[in-house]
Amino acid sequence: MSKYKIEPMFPKNLKTVTLDSRESKVCVKDFAECCPAEASLNNFINSLPDILAGRDFKDFLFLMHKAKEHKKSIIFSMGAHVIKVGLNPIVIDLLKKGWISALALNGAGIIHDFEIAFAGKTSEDVGSQIQEGDFGMADETGRMLNKAINAGADVDIGLGEAVGKMIYESDFPYKHMSLTAAAFKLNIPVTVHVAMGTDIVHYHPGVKGESIGKTSLRDFFLFCEIVKDLKGGGVYINAGSAVILPEVFLKAVTYVRNQGIALKDFSTAVFDFIYHYRPYQNVVKRPLRGEGRGFYFIGHHEIMIPLLAAALISE
Repeated sequence: MSKYKIEPMFPKNLKTVTLDSRESKVCVKDFAECCPAEASLNNFINSLPDILAGRDFKDFLFLMHKAKEHKKSIIFSMGAHVIKVGLNPIVIDLLKKGWISALALNGAGIIHDFEIAFAGKTSEDVGSQIQEGDFGMADETGRMLNKAINAGADVDIGLGEAVGKMIYESDFPYKHMSLTAAAFKLNIPVTVHVAMGTDIVHYHPGVKGESIGKTSLRDFFLFCEIVKDLKGGGVYINAGSAVILPEVFLKAVTYVRNQGIALKDFSTAVFDFIYHYRPYQNVVKRPLRGEGRGFYFIGHHEIMIPLLAAALISE
C-alpha cells in the first residue's frame, strides 16, 4: 500500500464520445493511392495523399495553373545552388513555356550562370582554393562580368539585362544553357540583387561599385514593378535563397503598398532543402497575413524543381 495520502485520479467518471461523432484530421478518403507501373505523372500527382504537403503541392499546382491562365505574374527567384545542381535546362524550359514571367537572382547567380555559358562548368572547391588565396580568382569571370555591369551602367539598364545581353550576344559555346541569355532572348525581365562584398567579382580589377550599385538598384525598382502585378492571383516562388532574396521581396512588397497599390490575393512558395527563418517569415507569412496562400516545400532542389516543372507541364 502506498504511503502517500493522495490517490491517483483513476478514470471512474470519464465522459466519452463516439469515434463517429469526433472530428478527425485524417480520413481514408484523403489517403494516397497506389500508382500502377504504367501511370502518367498526372496519375502520380493525383495519387498523393490529400494530407499536409501532399495536399499543399496539389493546391499550389492549381494556383500556378490559375495564375498562368489569367496571365498573372509568376516570379521565380532563386539562389545560385539551383544552378549548381544542374537545373538551368529545367528553368529555361519553364521560361519558354510561359511558366515564369520574371526571374530574380542574387549576385552568385550571375557568376555561375556566366561560367556555365562560358566554360560549361562552375562551382570551385572553396575549401582548398581559399588556403592559398585562389578562391574566386578566375580571370574571365571577374573581367567579363564587371565589363558587362559597367557597360550596363553606361546605357542605363539593369544588372540582369546587362549580363543576359552580354552572354546572348557572345559566342560562348554553352550559352544555350544560360538563364540570363534565355530570358534576354525571350524578353523576360531578370533582376539581380547584390550585396556588396558577397561575390567574387567584387575584388577583381574591373569592379566599379558605382556600376554595381546603379544597375542593381535599378533592378530593385524593376522588381517592385513586377511584384506589383502579383495582385489578384499572381505567384512568387523563392527557391534556395535563405537571406538576400527573401529580404528583397519583403522590401519590395512594402514599397509597392506604400505607393498606394493594394497588393493582395497572391500566393507564395518556398522550395528549399531545409527550413530557414527568413524565407518562412518574409515570403510565406508576413506579406500575406491571411490574404493569400503561402507554402513551404522541403526537399532537394535537384528533385523538387524538376518535379514541379514536370507536374506543371504535364497537367
